[in-house]
Amino acid sequence: MANQGHWLPGSLEERLDRIEAVDQIRQLASRYALAVDTRNMDDLASLFVEDVRVGRDEHGREAIKRWYGRSLERFGTSIHFIGNHVIDFISPDEATGVVTCHDELEKGGEWQVGKIQYWDTYVRRNGTWYFKRRKLHRWYLVDALERPSHNGGVNTDPRSLTVGQLPDVWPSWERFWSERGKTPR
Repeated sequence: MANQGHWLPGSLEERLDRIEAVDQIRQLASRYALAVDTRNMDDLASLFVEDVRVGRDEHGREAIKRWYGRSLERFGTSIHFIGNHVIDFISPDEATGVVTCHDELEKGGEWQVGKIQYWDTYVRRNGTWYFKRRKLHRWYLVDALERPSHNGGVNTDPRSLTVGQLPDVWPSWERFWSERGKTPR
């Protein structure tokens, strides 16, 4: 994805606004990863513009919730770690970005690890930045030869601090699976 814009702020106020915009856009990518990994479809949909195009014929946040729901129910646990994030501004309210991500996916008790890149289009509406479009590209997805089990190595030492098991501690995780009448594992 080539740099599609070279908008540069002129005034001090525009420069400050751009700094804030960069931070808000980076938060979009991190909030997306968190929403996907916790299966919080409401939070996920709220990151996209209200009239987001989903596939060829559907639009809107309810449509994107259905699309992601179908996609994500194929996997058990997922873990997305956001890496590089490059943002180019087309105008004060439009930008494009490239986000590199490490992902780990559980499917049928087996784990796969990979690297992906998202090519994004962002817009600001009423002072808030949203995804207008998000396109995934993958470098690779390979089998993890040593498969971590759910709870693998967590809370095994009775003398150590007990910690919540991810992703189960997120209320949205249980809600996602119960709405589908399935169990994640």
